[in-house]
Amino acid sequence: MSVGTDTALGLTESRSIAGIAVKVFLYALVVVLFAGPLIALLVGAFSQVSDPTELSVIPHRPTLDNFGVAFDYGVLGYLANSFFVVGFGLLLQVIVSVLAGYALARKRFRFSALVMVAILATMMLPEEILALPLSILLSDIPLLHINLMGTLAGMIVPLGAWAFSILVMTEFMKDVPLELEEAARIDGASELRVFAQIIVPLCKPALGVIGVFGFTMIWDQYLLPLLVSQSSDTYTLPLALRTLRIDPAVTPGVIMAASLLALLPSVVVFLLFQRSFARGLTSGALKG
Repeated sequence: MSVGTDTALGLTESRSIAGIAVKVFLYALVVVLFAGPLIALLVGAFSQVSDPTELSVIPHRPTLDNFGVAFDYGVLGYLANSFFVVGFGLLLQVIVSVLAGYALARKRFRFSALVMVAILATMMLPEEILALPLSILLSDIPLLHINLMGTLAGMIVPLGAWAFSILVMTEFMKDVPLELEEAARIDGASELRVFAQIIVPLCKPALGVIGVFGFTMIWDQYLLPLLVSQSSDTYTLPLALRTLRIDPAVTPGVIMAASLLALLPSVVVFLLFQRSFARGLTSGALKG
């Protein structure tokens, strides 16, 4: 006779040996599917792997030579380019998102709904559709007549406005009580002071969300660097990984080492800002 307990959904959770065995098997399957590739990446980066079929989750012949070879191929320079693009690109994106979110959430102007629809429409367009007009635009900036092709600035400028970040900031700022603004204005606070000292500090959870998502989005960019770069001097790390992969002299272990370097910054950023990230994701549900 099996013994069971009721779950939150009203189902019966089996405590029999067969039920426990099925549960252990399913948990192990989930771990293999999700953690297996990451473990293989970590192990392969520190192993002497010359054939892709030798990749394994079990460490063997540990070595640091893969990183040395990756550095010889200029991976550190590509990593520096990626940090430069993500640093200034994320800064520009946060500034634009905060200002645009404040205007859309707190100001009333004609065609504001149409502006929001236009911003959301950009989320529906694949990057491949925007590639050609973007390359034309970057090759001759309107009014300024500046050519940004082949420069890191050409990768940063298009990242300034991201519909997702603008949407998050707009919806979060709508939940900031109007009474706080009115009280500040009664005390003689200017528009800029209300924005900088009241609205922005209350939006720290939302800033955490757009910071983590924005960093990941910019760090993983492949099509934009491929479109803008005209020499290896401006390659970012995702673009350099393709160059390493098609080089027959580069072993899988070297590619794994470079891939690990590309993965670590996103993991570190998430761990550093996970508390603010979690608050930002749950704040809307709590307010509702």
